[in-house]
Formats: sequence, structure tokens, C-alpha cells
Amino acid sequence: MYTRRTFLQTSIAASLGVAVSEKVLAYPAPLKQPKYPVVVSTWSHGLKANKAAWEILGSSGYALDAVESGVRITEADPAINSVGYGGLPDGSGEVTLDACIMDEKGNAGSVVCLRYIMHPVSVARKIMEKTPHVILADRGALQFAISQGFKEEDLLTPESRKAYETWKISGGNSPADRLNHDTIGMLAMDTAGNLAGACTTSGLAFKLPGRVGDSPIIGAGLYVDNEVGAATATGLGELILKISGSFLIVELMRNGWSPGNACREAVLRINKKFPFEKSAQVGFIAVTRNGETGGYSLKKGFDYAVCRDGINELVNADYLI
Repeated sequence: MYTRRTFLQTSIAASLGVAVSEKVLAYPAPLKQPKYPVVVSTWSHGLKANKAAWEILGSSGYALDAVESGVRITEADPAINSVGYGGLPDGSGEVTLDACIMDEKGNAGSVVCLRYIMHPVSVARKIMEKTPHVILADRGALQFAISQGFKEEDLLTPESRKAYETWKISGGNSPADRLNHDTIGMLAMDTAGNLAGACTTSGLAFKLPGRVGDSPIIGAGLYVDNEVGAATATGLGELILKISGSFLIVELMRNGWSPGNACREAVLRINKKFPFEKSAQVGFIAVTRNGETGGYSLKKGFDYAVCRDGINELVNADYLI
């Protein structure tokens, strides 16, 4: 029977460019042996982050706690110059951080251009849980963080300060390095079937002051829908923002696409719309409500970490170019 519900589903699927069938319109079917708990995160530094997240998931803990704890490891690592402490500064020499977090109910919190706070993901969670807002920015975000007990710290390391000085001497073209965008995005599903995600970054190296990429934007850098799945992104944020990449992937999975194929489709759309951006990198990872994972990138070289049953492994993503 062609009902109003069928009409609406067909219209939504058509708007996404999805071939419509009764099978495609269904949510991913439950597996006989669900593949969760699971945690998946971007890049090789996700292995350490996954380990912290698994300590929670492996003890039947909450997915939201897991993703927050996991990405905090990366935020505090001075060796990772694209996230948190030790992140390369903007064009004025200040480290400005962006992050967001989202739970299984669709609640979300985000900070943009946050200074002096090592763990923006935890500030984002406080925004989600303690305020009626989703996003706080710049001075307002800092004031809120301090009111919640977070301490101000100098986020520049000797290495990141030296990199900034070298960049200035070389001419100070901004942004200097379009390949410096190794954001960590993390997705987790716990034993209760709850999905959660987090994404955190210091952004593009030597960016124009005030620049915000995809990472803290719900629907671009991260999206979670407990009925369907979750997705997160890494790479040149301007490209991801322009297609609402993570939301697109979740909606494709709603229509029956596998996580890997949904990530691939997002990359194909970027490549089609912006073929002149082949020097940039973009990567996506996703997980379904059944715990199936996948990823795909624009260029060779993107990897992501998956931890399941206590086994933490790095996966080389398929790629377009």
C-alpha cells in the first residue's frame, strides 16, 4: 500500500539520491549476533584513545563516558599537533580549540574558538548537560568553562611555539599547511546499545583567527542517531561543512547503506562538487546501530582504529584517489 509514510520516505530518499525500494527504506536490520560494544576513532592516535574508551565499554559502561574519556587522551598529548595541548596555533599565535559531543538521545554540546582549556570536549559536555544551548564560542565559552571549574593553561608547547615562529619568518601565509588536520573523531556503542560520539581539534595550522571548521558543528563533523548509527569526519573542514558530511552518512545508513558505502558516497560528493580540492584530505568513519563499522577517504593514507572484544586494531581505509 502506498501510504503517506511511504510517500515521505520516498521523498527523503530521492533528495539524498538514493535508489528507493522497500528494503532500502528500512533501518538496518538487527543482527543475530550484534557487533557491540565497539569504539572506532580516526587516525593512528586513535589506538591510545580507544584503549581509554574500552576501559569503560569493556566494563559495561556508558558510551558517552567512553568517547569523552577516549578523546581526552589525544587532547592532552603534546605530540599530536592538531588537537588540544600542543596544537599548532592560529595566525595570531593563539591555540584555539573546537570540539563537540553527542549522546544517544540526540543531545549535543559544542565549543568553538576556546582558548586556554586543555579539554574542550569536557566543556562541550558541560554545555550539553548544564545549559539550554548547544554551542558556546570564544570568550563566552571560556567564561563558562571557568565557571564549571576548568583551569586556564598555556596550550603552546616549545615545539608548537617554534613551529609558529618558523612559519612567521617564512612569510606567514595563512593557512600554512592544508594537510595539518588530523582531528580525532570517536564513535562508540555500549552494551546497552547506546551510541555516542565526540570530535575535537585545534583546527587548521596557522588558520585565520576566528576560523571554525567542521569538527564542532553537529551534522558536519559529527552526528549520532541511535535508531540508525553515527558518523564523524576528519580532514579539510571547509569541504565537510559544505555537504553536512556526517549527517549525510547517517541518513544514507537510514536508507540501508553500509557504513563503508555511506562514507564513500560522502567522499564522492565532495570530489564531484569540488574537484579542484584534490590536494586536500577528507576522511569519514561510521558505525551502524548494530555495531558495524566502516570508513573511506578522499586520498590514500587515512587510517582509523577499531576496538572490539578488547582487540584494538588499525584499519587502512579505502580511498578514491
